Amino acid sequence: MTSTLAGTGESGGPVDPRNAFKLLLSCPSGLPPSRVSVDFHPSYDRIPHPDANLEDSINEIWNRRLEENPSLYNGKKFRVVCWTCSASCGWLGPRVICMPSLRTFVGTNLNPLWEKFLIPSEDDSVRCQHTSSPLGNGAIVETSDNRILVLQRSYNVGEFPGYFVFPGGHSEPEELGISDHQNDKGLTQAADLNRKVSQEMFDGIIREVVEEIGVPAESLTDPVFIGISCREMNVRPTAFFFLKCNMESKEIYQVYSRAQDGFESTQLYTVSRDELRKMALRMPGCHHGGYTLYELMIQTVEDARQSSVSTMIA
Repeated sequence: MTSTLAGTGESGGPVDPRNAFKLLLSCPSGLPPSRVSVDFHPSYDRIPHPDANLEDSINEIWNRRLEENPSLYNGKKFRVVCWTCSASCGWLGPRVICMPSLRTFVGTNLNPLWEKFLIPSEDDSVRCQHTSSPLGNGAIVETSDNRILVLQRSYNVGEFPGYFVFPGGHSEPEELGISDHQNDKGLTQAADLNRKVSQEMFDGIIREVVEEIGVPAESLTDPVFIGISCREMNVRPTAFFFLKCNMESKEIYQVYSRAQDGFESTQLYTVSRDELRKMALRMPGCHHGGYTLYELMIQTVEDARQSSVSTMIA
């Protein structure tokens, strides 16, 4: 497990607080679905805050948002609470639930008083027990001509308009037909549901890339999980995955114009590693952390290659 806080900008000065992040988990070797296990259980649900006025503010803020945008849908999301990881990061077991909804996310994490929902603790599962903190997902996609895909968010979106981001969104409980916890499930059924939730983490990121970029699913390799980053502002966790696309940049630009969810962004960029480093400073904290997870993965690959070369020479 790795915990890192972004504390300085490119010039060494204070970082933009919206760009600050903490790495909750780093798996630089990359984990396939077979090495990720989920425990889906209601005991990991959000705990209401004891301050009744603070809890009441959730509905007040949500109702105001609905007045501004009646099309908002109060859908369910997954939430990560904690995780178990082997010393070599060969197996990961996050505990997730599906109770958070858009309403509780808007009313806790995006509440102007969001910091009041936090509990002073070094343990993130305790610190964020009163927040919704839905688990987002992000994709580091490498093209066949060795470029990385980056989007610039639309100025009409609710969070971080105009910022650079990786393709992503959320895995969806509704994709599995989950609308609530069912406590009467036997062990076999519960284990089967856990496997499905785990697989949805990987299926969900492919779906987001296809919908936001427009590339066909068959052009993408199977994703590998590389870690979880958390934006310090609003304590926003995001799981990141790495995958490759067998299309060149010029081909991807062509399909992007027809992407299903292309309205969520204003422009697609295909960038070099050096260009990505600079753009990361203009990303929300959770995606800045995603860039750092990618760099840790690249460094691990380069170290392994160098070690292999040294062994051959010896």
